Amino acid sequence: MKDILFSVTAKDCRFDYFRGSGKGGQKRNKTSSGVRCTHVESGAVGQSDDTRSQHKNKVIAFGRMAETKEFKAWHKIEVAKKTGQLLEVEKRVNAEMKKILVEENSTGVWKEYD
Repeated sequence: MKDILFSVTAKDCRFDYFRGSGKGGQKRNKTSSGVRCTHVESGAVGQSDDTRSQHKNKVIAFGRMAETKEFKAWHKIEVAKKTGQLLEVEKRVNAEMKKILVEENSTGVWKEYD
């Protein structure tokens, strides 16, 4: 059985509403059925004005936000933080960077920096 590390809900997002465009007649022109969903922490945005229903558009916009590359990148980082893998990656990067960094001395010769 898998444990849930964290969840993302509508409370983690900001929803903006706007008038939809396209076909739909007078009702579409008067109601704000279009929805833009912004995940605050990652900055990922999804929007929908596919249907005349604000509720359905809200669900679609949330799904589109979750499929963006910004959200997926944020999600990977959060999973690494929760599982402790991020610290291991940072330690390995720092160790490798010590090997890579070099400095030039006064004679113009490069040497490894510790």
